[in-house]
Amino acid sequence: MNKHTSETIVHPPTVAYFSMEVGLDPAMPTYSGGLGMLAGDNLRAAADLSIPMVGVTLLHRKGYFRQHLDAWGNQTESPAVWSPEKLLEPMHPRVSVSIEGRKVQIRAWRYVVHGLAGYDVPVFFLDTALAENSAWDQTLTDYLYGGDDHYRLCQEVVLGLGGAAMLLALGYRKVQTYHMNEGHSALLTLALLEERHEKDGLHDVTNADREAVHHRCVFTTHTPVPAGMDKFPMDMVGRVLGDEPTNALQAVGAFQDGILNMTHLALIFSRYINGVSMRHEEISRSMFPNYPINSITNGVHAATWTSPHIQRLYDNHFPEWHKDTLYLRYIISCSLELFRDVHNDAKRDLLAEVERRTGTRLDPKVMTIGFARRATAYKRADLLFSDLERLKRIAREAGQFQVIYGGKAHPRDEGGKALIRRIFQAANALRGIIPVVYLEEYDMALGKLMCSGVDLWLNTPQKPDEASGTSGMKAALNGVPSLSILDGWWVEGHVEGVTGWSIGESDEPESDPSKDIASLYDKLEKVILPLFYKQPEAYAKVMRTAASLNGSFYNAQRMVFQYMENAYLHSD
Repeated sequence: MNKHTSETIVHPPTVAYFSMEVGLDPAMPTYSGGLGMLAGDNLRAAADLSIPMVGVTLLHRKGYFRQHLDAWGNQTESPAVWSPEKLLEPMHPRVSVSIEGRKVQIRAWRYVVHGLAGYDVPVFFLDTALAENSAWDQTLTDYLYGGDDHYRLCQEVVLGLGGAAMLLALGYRKVQTYHMNEGHSALLTLALLEERHEKDGLHDVTNADREAVHHRCVFTTHTPVPAGMDKFPMDMVGRVLGDEPTNALQAVGAFQDGILNMTHLALIFSRYINGVSMRHEEISRSMFPNYPINSITNGVHAATWTSPHIQRLYDNHFPEWHKDTLYLRYIISCSLELFRDVHNDAKRDLLAEVERRTGTRLDPKVMTIGFARRATAYKRADLLFSDLERLKRIAREAGQFQVIYGGKAHPRDEGGKALIRRIFQAANALRGIIPVVYLEEYDMALGKLMCSGVDLWLNTPQKPDEASGTSGMKAALNGVPSLSILDGWWVEGHVEGVTGWSIGESDEPESDPSKDIASLYDKLEKVILPLFYKQPEAYAKVMRTAASLNGSFYNAQRMVFQYMENAYLHSD
């Protein structure tokens, strides 16, 4: 089937998955962190399960950014320029959206996610870099999370309104469910209202219109704090969208105190709403008490995030795991010696990459701790270094350890950049006693190496700001236990001494930094390091159980099954 034929057919009822960022290939810098990784894993699992889904996102020609760190940990950025034509297929149709009264033309590029059984899920990347657009409009699909609020609103017009129009132009005229992954795409609800008033415009939106759109949309919120939600003042919305769409949004109650909150807009029009963990559901219900919020805990795509070494182990023991990740439960029967051997292979791969990048040779026999998250204040990546003298004493008396960090700070997040500098300062203060390396340019490929190659995954977010977190899930798939704050998914996945260890207590609704620091050090000194060095078989048993219990559940296959059953197939 040639390209033009594929663009003109009418596709069967479909789930349209909208996300501002999608992580599909390390060569495509179209993601910044967990949200994009989750979107890519969702689409991969849908392809594996032969679910009729189509993805919509922006092209981000200049990516998120390339991270550069100097010897003191100062981060600078440069554009992550890439070549879409080398990795994507250009599509023929053009659609347009109105931005400040201008017609902005949009084209799409296609990436195909191939499933296990040969089922394909297309993902369309929207692009405004067309000669017929103004120079500024051509930049709207350049940067992920770049620019100011005005730039962001214009991007969200392209994603929501432009994405809905592009699907129609590509033949997706029977979309059954529109899934908004976060609020960035919420303006697609306006497009669905316009679709019902094709000839009359948006002068008279009725309750029946609202109900019809409500019936077609589901919404996943990932944000546990109001500060993380996109908000735009009414005068800016009026300038960008024009009077009629703005009046329609006002008529449906989308403005609160003169502000368009994109999360609120998505909530208004969604028949199914979910947070991304049990704890996040509770927090979201307290934030939005007027909406019925459920939860589907995130999961990660097993085949994408397991190292080649542990994949071979799984293949040899239960090859069915690719089709049914519940078979990962059976790794509990694998010999501890074999499990340790494949983990050591993954560890060697990671340490070789560390040496290649930094020149630092880490010891494969030493307990290796990994921490790789977006560098922002609430994730508290430097909590480990709160008391350097005690940390030195732990290394001398309980056992040596080394730490590998990774993660980018948003270019405008000065707190996140300062956090990276503090880690570099701690590394210098600990030199010769505790090796600490910070790897720049953390991406999908490095993430896979780290999650599979360390011995312990550290996670220290400030409660209750972790909606879910998925890095620890990737580690668990590789048999790496977590030492983590009891927030997000770890509230569910934690079994003390079985799948990993907690920092603090589960009944504390908010973080107490002094208690968290004391708990972290106590667990490391009195439990984890002695177990690793004095009872290596017992430590290997925790690793194996983490893979068996958490790897078999916290994966994208289970997650997408839940979306199918609870969100996509069911309506009001």
